[in-house]
Amino acid sequence: MSAPNPAVTDNTVSFPDIEISEALIRRFDSSGPRYTSYPTADRFNAGFGQDDYVGYLSGRAGASNNPLLSVYVHLPFCESLCYFCACNKIITQDHERSAEYLRYLDKEMALVAGHLGPDRKTGQLHLGGGTPTFLNSAELTHLMETLRQHFEFTPDAELGVEIDPRTVNDKTLAMLSGLGFNRTSFGVQDFDPDVQAAVNRIQPLPMVEAALNASRQAGFESVNIDLIYGLPKQTLASFDHTLDKVLRLSPDRIALYNYAHLPARFKAQRLIKAADLPSAEERLQIFLMSMRRLLEAGYVYIGLDHFSKPDDELNKARLDKSLHRNFQGYTTRAEYDMVGFGVSAIGKVGRSYSASVRSLKAYYQHLDEGRLPIERGYNLTDDDVLRREVIMTLMCSMPLDYQAIQQRHGIDFSSYFATELQRLDPFEQAGMLVRSENDLSITPKGRLFVRAIGMVFDKFLGRPTVSTYSKLI
Repeated sequence: MSAPNPAVTDNTVSFPDIEISEALIRRFDSSGPRYTSYPTADRFNAGFGQDDYVGYLSGRAGASNNPLLSVYVHLPFCESLCYFCACNKIITQDHERSAEYLRYLDKEMALVAGHLGPDRKTGQLHLGGGTPTFLNSAELTHLMETLRQHFEFTPDAELGVEIDPRTVNDKTLAMLSGLGFNRTSFGVQDFDPDVQAAVNRIQPLPMVEAALNASRQAGFESVNIDLIYGLPKQTLASFDHTLDKVLRLSPDRIALYNYAHLPARFKAQRLIKAADLPSAEERLQIFLMSMRRLLEAGYVYIGLDHFSKPDDELNKARLDKSLHRNFQGYTTRAEYDMVGFGVSAIGKVGRSYSASVRSLKAYYQHLDEGRLPIERGYNLTDDDVLRREVIMTLMCSMPLDYQAIQQRHGIDFSSYFATELQRLDPFEQAGMLVRSENDLSITPKGRLFVRAIGMVFDKFLGRPTVSTYSKLI
């Protein structure tokens, strides 16, 4: 299936019979959560600890609806600091530190596996960071051996790894493929030399191109490129040139993220000069131009900041209504339970969320004492589970079937959400959704604004939080 060919104008992104104008974006663009979970991670609390987590792992706190697992491993080490980065990372040139970290990951996996039932097979693995390829080949091999010792992967398991193009070569990528990895994501952000210098991440086009070509030759089934708009020194013209290069590379997927400048919260961002950042007006124009270009090149808009080729699994999942969303973003897999390993790892098991300690010292101390390194988490109520289903259904742009939700949750949808349904009127009037007595559907135009539509059903918004949410666009 090919993507519709959009018309391109200066102030709109247009498909046949669909027009998203600059004025519409200005009207509905606000700040809000990205909904990789509901409730969002800023609502987790310290009242949730190891005993709660073990209860969910073992099934004592309630059996999971889906026995399959998704596994996330956080590898926090980086050789150099990218000034824009908001991830939990450790900057070091000392590669001996990763060997010690692996020993503690082994301990944590053994503890978790001891609480899981024997029939929990794993259908998804993701290595994130930091820089997973900070680990050498022997360490990555050891990590996979440990994972396979404790987790039985399904034959069609999706194994993904985040890659810094500056840290890999043909042998590394071939080795990763040999370990079973079949999906990779390259952090590119921007190809302009001035922008790269301003964020301390120098990676010329030939370097990235060589890494992508090596990934394909090694047999990776899907290659993603991450881009960021709103970085220092970025202009409409410079990012247009970056897109020229990205489209030449022709990745299967593209993530186009909006840079959130929060120097009070993320120390590394204090090294970015605020005067070098593009204005809010220019950021909007960069976004509109980028979306037009990606659509014109044949990419399909999946939702939020994700695009894919028409034949990619993400788009197939969008079309057959099997698209899901979790802490890694959009995924083709069902609503698996997720177990996280390493510092600051987040998990979702049953009706709970969990988050691990953020420092190496605390992480090592917990495991030395034979304790799981859980720092905080959340026990979902019946209302949370209901609202999570509603919001995640909307985030994946699937029809919201009132009757099906009523049957699963024992409510009358129209009465339970009477206030929320009223608050949807402006979105309906703008053509972002259509609804009847029985269901609600996001329109193609509305897919750009699903965060704002989902926020209508979020009971926590307006309550105090330490988080500062990013702009929707």
